Amino acid sequence: MSLTELQEQRGRLVTQAREALDEIKANTDESRAAELEERHDKIMADFDKVERQIEREERQAEIEARLAERAAEDRARQRPGLRDRDDEGARRPENDPLSYRSVFHKFITVGGDPSLLEPEERGILREGVQKKAEFRAQLTTSGQAGGYTVPTELANEIIKSMAAWGPMYDDDVATVMNTSGGNPIDLPTVDDTTVEAEPHTEGSDLTDDGGKDVTFGQKTLNAYVFDTEFVKFSMELAQDSIFNMETLLGSLLGERLGRISNKQLTIGTGTNAPHGIVTASTLGITAAAQAAIASDELIDLVHSVNPAYRTAPKVRWQFNDQTLKAVRKLKDGEGNYLWQMGDITKGEPGALLGYRYSINQAMADIAAGAKPIIFGDHGKYFVRKVGSPVIGVMRERFWPNLGVAGLIRFDGELGDTAAVKHLILASA
Repeated sequence: MSLTELQEQRGRLVTQAREALDEIKANTDESRAAELEERHDKIMADFDKVERQIEREERQAEIEARLAERAAEDRARQRPGLRDRDDEGARRPENDPLSYRSVFHKFITVGGDPSLLEPEERGILREGVQKKAEFRAQLTTSGQAGGYTVPTELANEIIKSMAAWGPMYDDDVATVMNTSGGNPIDLPTVDDTTVEAEPHTEGSDLTDDGGKDVTFGQKTLNAYVFDTEFVKFSMELAQDSIFNMETLLGSLLGERLGRISNKQLTIGTGTNAPHGIVTASTLGITAAAQAAIASDELIDLVHSVNPAYRTAPKVRWQFNDQTLKAVRKLKDGEGNYLWQMGDITKGEPGALLGYRYSINQAMADIAAGAKPIIFGDHGKYFVRKVGSPVIGVMRERFWPNLGVAGLIRFDGELGDTAAVKHLILASA
């Protein structure tokens, strides 16, 4: 299905979901209302699936366009009479033939597709492989500092360790506010849930003592900045590595920014820092044990959240992967597992007691006094993003070497503390 068709389908699903909600009136009987709510939830599940497919298609199109642009640039540089430009913009003399190294670098940058090379370049690449042109000594001294990326044999992959991070920076989980500036944003709040109307006596005057006045509050979203510090690398590494070190380091620093943002939006203290969703949440249930969670306690946590929040589009659980492992082993009184497996082939996520969950490695493990699980409407958590994360390259300051650093600016606050509750384990 094309991107346009997916976008049209998304629009139709939004319309259908709204129609289902609009059919629920004050006088709609309970069974019909439940049927309409179930229909709405199914439509929104389809909507989420289409949204993810659109994101994948857009990302794929962006990557393909970027590769095509690089291939075009490389072909332009490899025209007769020209060679690859180095960092100073120098040209190769016209009588200087193509080298195996320059062709190999182009082969890597176009995604390892030989069809994107010129016939002459494919011949040079084939001849170099047969002669083992890249089976040679390391060009830079320290492997851990980057020398491992300089080829000692024909290879186009780099092995990197990655830690899972997310999902608090994702607008599918929280309510995201994108701003171009970092001026404080005030969020008005109100909690009128405990106030009720009173019986009226015929002929009597209405009470006017201010006892039923609405009480408003306010929370503020600021713009806190986090940086990666500079990562410097040598001119020789930049020239000798088959990988574009600026791009590689930029990607790694981007992951660092992702990890710190998720951590702060999860467990930030709220003092000169974002107010993390776990920190800002309120107590739902205290577990009886110090290092274990019972199935009934999960049910209690769900019902500690008001039903008005439990039907919201962004209601979910959140815990880390080790907690998920423990939860997957829990059963109800009839021996049925509480955790339900999803179907990735259909875009159906796993569920716990009928609700979606997110894996967040910034959350605490199961331990005495810890808060390993939260549940509730994550749409009440506001994430303020100021622009986009920035990755910059500094050339002059470290000349002849280079430096790369990243910055990110954001804040987070739980607008309604009743919307998200946590489970805390018994203290030691």
